[in-house]
Amino acid sequence: MTISTHRAGPADLDALALLFDGYRQFYGQASDVPRAREWLRERLRFGESVVLVATRAGKPVGFVQLYPMFSSVRTARTWILNDLYVDAGARRGGVGRALLDAAAKFARADGAAGISLETGRDNAAARALYRAAGWNEDATQWYSLPLSRSH
Repeated sequence: MTISTHRAGPADLDALALLFDGYRQFYGQASDVPRAREWLRERLRFGESVVLVATRAGKPVGFVQLYPMFSSVRTARTWILNDLYVDAGARRGGVGRALLDAAAKFARADGAAGISLETGRDNAAARALYRAAGWNEDATQWYSLPLSRSH
């Protein structure tokens, strides 16, 4: 079946929220579709991210979410591919690759200097997909500093 991709808009929000909820559950979060929908609505409403949706037979089966960044060294815009998710029933069918290709096409059209992403060292399937799509495993090391959130 043919996979198509498009930039998400308001009409995609309900279906996208279900996929985003599945993505969050994959990473150990409790299901909360209203929270997922609101998060996406805010990002799209204020132009804080770009979400590309993959469909097969007219049904949304995956998405990628990109956040803008800027490289001071390159004095250019870059994008962070923060979220990539394919519905379990659509995996291993080219959807992830189609989303990576769509993200690269979007970033090129935007004039960006590059896209970066982070994944776990133990995520062999994802790492193989990224390499097959032409992505490089950089020699840099990411660090993080968790900050507590008060509720």
